[in-house]
Amino acid sequence: MDGIAQGEVAYIVAGRTLNTVTAEPVTRTERKERTRRALLDAALELLADRGFASLSLREVTKRAGIVPTAFYRHFASMDELGVALVEESMRTLRSMLRAARSDPRSATDVIRASVAVLYEHVRANEDHFRFVTRERYGGTGAVQQAIGIELKLFSSELAVDLARFEFLREWSTDDLHMMAGLIVTAMLATVLELVEARPRDAETDERIVRTAEKRLRLITVGVPGWHSTT
Repeated sequence: MDGIAQGEVAYIVAGRTLNTVTAEPVTRTERKERTRRALLDAALELLADRGFASLSLREVTKRAGIVPTAFYRHFASMDELGVALVEESMRTLRSMLRAARSDPRSATDVIRASVAVLYEHVRANEDHFRFVTRERYGGTGAVQQAIGIELKLFSSELAVDLARFEFLREWSTDDLHMMAGLIVTAMLATVLELVEARPRDAETDERIVRTAEKRLRLITVGVPGWHSTT
């Protein structure tokens, strides 16, 4: 096909070129990202009903459709892959919850918005959060440490946001962090309830959401009351 530029495909019938379609070349960076994504997705699929420690590199690469040696072009170790899964799960959620708290409304409105964001994100990424909750309570090593770090970051950001509320502005940093820690623990309990929900139906989900909102209201009402007596 002389005269046709590289990357183009010509459709020729009876000697006539009907049209030319430009085929977008896949760059090396795009191929690398696709393979990395395939490894992460393969690991999540295999972790649906097992712990991370039981997962082998060969299993992951086989599921992803690549040779084992290619794994090291994307991750230095299985632990690094696990940490990447944790960061992918938690950082998006932190960002979304930060946005839900950005509007200085009443505490009740913020609670309702935050629980709604949590619910939607967990339901849309259940494999991620099943992995996080399992490794948080039963995992070991670098992955469990990474979850702990993400939860501390979550708590620290929340403590800063709590100080925006007028009735909390005089609190010490330590007390704000204590309250933030209670809220994060309550939200993690909600995540666990969502991924383990039985039966899986709208009524069960509604009950979990209502319970989550009550927990957070109890913290926001009860802790300030406790604080005023100390």
